[in-house]
Amino acid sequence: MKSRSRFNGLTSAQKDIIAHWQAAKGARELPRRSDIDPGRLRAHLSSISMVELDAKGDAWFRLVGSRLQAYLGPNAGGRNLREFGSVATSMWSLGLTAAAEHGRPTGGVVNRKTDRHAWLRLPLATGHSDRALILCHDVVLACDTPEEDDPFGLFSGGSDRLAA
Repeated sequence: MKSRSRFNGLTSAQKDIIAHWQAAKGARELPRRSDIDPGRLRAHLSSISMVELDAKGDAWFRLVGSRLQAYLGPNAGGRNLREFGSVATSMWSLGLTAAAEHGRPTGGVVNRKTDRHAWLRLPLATGHSDRALILCHDVVLACDTPEEDDPFGLFSGGSDRLAA
């Protein structure tokens, strides 16, 4: 059963990407990969990946932005998420299943010991019932980000923030 609640993003990047996803889907339930315009997401491309979930729940990287190579290495495309260390696996596992099962954007911000991880998961239509394709956006920020870079106080103290 699909929920009616909508995640609209916590950061400006998440809001921008969700707005494009919503425009791309139009009246359909989900947009297709071909509906996503890289030109509209130019400012975010280096932090975008696409992950395919198969029927067994395994996650495979299909596209990996250049900024994400710091966490995944230079040749992550085509590889299974389980091939990477626990940090990368936990980062990308956030929300994959929820986005696929519920058919809506999922995201949040996780405060960690040395940084903050802002993550977003957007499902895409595949035409196959045994696979899901998820557009992911992941940004890792230092804990000492100046207040002027965080006008909404999303990253100051407090607990982890998750939304679905």
